Amino acid sequence: MTVRVIPFPGHQALDRTAHARLLAALTKTTWGGRCQRRFALVNGTEVLASAEQYDLPGSFDGRAVRICGIGSVRTRAAHRNLGHARVLIDSLLEQAARNGAEIALLFPHTDQDDEERSGFESIPLMDATLHVTESPRHGAPMTLVRGGEPRDLPAIVAMGRARAEPCRCHLDRDLDFVQYAITGRRLLAGLGAANARQLHFFIAEEGITAAAYVVISVAGGTWTLEECGDRDASGARVGALLQALIAREPVERRPTIRGWLPPHFLPPQVTIVSSAPSAGAVMARALAATAPALPSSADDVLYWRGDVF
Repeated sequence: MTVRVIPFPGHQALDRTAHARLLAALTKTTWGGRCQRRFALVNGTEVLASAEQYDLPGSFDGRAVRICGIGSVRTRAAHRNLGHARVLIDSLLEQAARNGAEIALLFPHTDQDDEERSGFESIPLMDATLHVTESPRHGAPMTLVRGGEPRDLPAIVAMGRARAEPCRCHLDRDLDFVQYAITGRRLLAGLGAANARQLHFFIAEEGITAAAYVVISVAGGTWTLEECGDRDASGARVGALLQALIAREPVERRPTIRGWLPPHFLPPQVTIVSSAPSAGAVMARALAATAPALPSSADDVLYWRGDVF
């Protein structure tokens, strides 16, 4: 049997027509065209396993680090538990290490085999359920809110870099990356089943400049905070944005809001109802002797849900 690794398009969350459209759209983004590729392990014309690979710039302890991300690992039912996905992952990581990557990130799925995760450690992230304090009059705060636009991306990048600077471990989210992350979430909402998912991207501005923002995925009665940012270190504008979005539907049942928050970031209007380790959501391993020590505490890491591939 001859096994080859070849480029292979697709996305596991959508039907064939929808994920073809998703791939075509993402490849047109600057970051997707440059940093994302899909591979398959094949025997002749038979696909044994497939995965996506991402070139992710990051920072550990103030030092720039090249990161190889592996996500959307899939094996067809007839080929599961035969080690094919592991062969594909190892092949991609060996090539990445030769190209200078020092860290690998794995974005596993719940149905992935334990063998595929072998050698990786969970990045310490916390799943938080949030409560937003509302005015007793159930009105929106005096905050100028509008939909996010491409012209807001430079301000969003600046907010993100200021928030990330004290953190020991984070991705370098430049303008192209932020555009890619938001575009990907929009496409997943738009190309999925009708009315199953929405995406909210809203800005609080001062003058004509974005001063805070939120990106929220909505599925049923659950809101997932994909990412957010605020020029104010307290996060008060993010809290006001959440209050304003909730107040838009004053007679509706209040949503359940979940997300990963940056270390030491909690808007004054928000309280954490509960939190628990997000075990296995993102996993890491060193690829080189020069690789920095992996983070052991959630306080060391800034990572957004929108960055999970």
